[in-house]
Amino acid sequence: MNKTLGLYLHIPFCRSKCAYCDFYSVTDHGFTARYTDALILHMEDYAPGVKNYYIDTVYMGGGTPTVLPKKSLLDVIDGIYGNFNVLETAEFTVECNPATADRSTFTALRRAGVNRLSIGFQSACDNELVNLTRVHNFDGAVATFEAARKSKFDNINIDLMYGIPEQTERSLALTLDRVTALEPEHISLYGLKIEPGTPFAQKADRLALPDEDTEYNMYASAVRYLEEKGYRHYEISNFAKPGYECAHNLRYWNCEEYLGLGAGAHSYYGGRRFSFKRDIGAYIDALENVDAGVGIIDEDYEIAPMERIGEYVMLRLRLTDGIDAAEFEQRFGLPLERLYGKYLNVYTENGFMQKRGNAYSFTLKGMYVSNYILSTMLDFDESVYSTLSSGLDK
Repeated sequence: MNKTLGLYLHIPFCRSKCAYCDFYSVTDHGFTARYTDALILHMEDYAPGVKNYYIDTVYMGGGTPTVLPKKSLLDVIDGIYGNFNVLETAEFTVECNPATADRSTFTALRRAGVNRLSIGFQSACDNELVNLTRVHNFDGAVATFEAARKSKFDNINIDLMYGIPEQTERSLALTLDRVTALEPEHISLYGLKIEPGTPFAQKADRLALPDEDTEYNMYASAVRYLEEKGYRHYEISNFAKPGYECAHNLRYWNCEEYLGLGAGAHSYYGGRRFSFKRDIGAYIDALENVDAGVGIIDEDYEIAPMERIGEYVMLRLRLTDGIDAAEFEQRFGLPLERLYGKYLNVYTENGFMQKRGNAYSFTLKGMYVSNYILSTMLDFDESVYSTLSSGLDK
């Protein structure tokens, strides 16, 4: 039976750069035609190596894919279907920001095989959108959503944020009320992070940010509200109506293989993690002039046994289902409790984790501080792994 693979395509162009964003993107659109041609060449390079895989999820992210001219966008999609074995049932997502696509674009995407959209609302309050330096207002976002519905998209995610400058618990509640009234199938809710090197980082001390207690209350109340509205909280930042969990992102969290192509894209494929440089010019040059010897690989390394376990723990604990101890031992040949028992016990006793049957998972309180907990849990000497793996009965 052929294996399955996720496919990610990075489109690093935006209409304008948001002050909080550290994803790789540029606002100079002079390279879009050459970039999309290079991306198709990149697909052709990798196609022979994955000919025995079925693609069951496709995700075009960025950047903002819908800032590409419609023809370029459709050329990329044709390249996907022309080079890979894409299942008819594959989930195919394209990211979109309001004001970058209209009904004709959505209709063309739907006809080309795209069946899921992710629209970046971020907030329903216009002052908060201004603070985030977004190029749209809430009415524009609603118009984009409605255009997608008229184009027969029945699987739409809306991205939202909390912890925005000047945001309050009340204004977040208003955002959630307005957005759930639209009845999207999926909602992502991310906490604002001040990333190094961004304009927000340069003026962090002048941003009117909610304090930590208020931010936690925002998160906790949002989870409760969305669950009451029928959205299952299945991952730290993600909520879905039954059957509409994002299959592509579940690949990441379940440590399943995916291939990422494009400048700045990351992959987990063939037992290795690798990425491509965040440099559009170098990327295009390398694909246009194969014999020139231009290197575009950024990172490339084989995943060591201990690292595989650590990645699995880190990613699986993002899911509300957590880690099943029996499944963990079957996968790695090591008991979860022997590796992480002291942490699991302490965090369970203090209300940050819970055990249900054989499964360990974060509580809501634990999810909010998950980065701290995971960095503590996963920071132990590799000699522990060596001792356990050599001394345990298999």
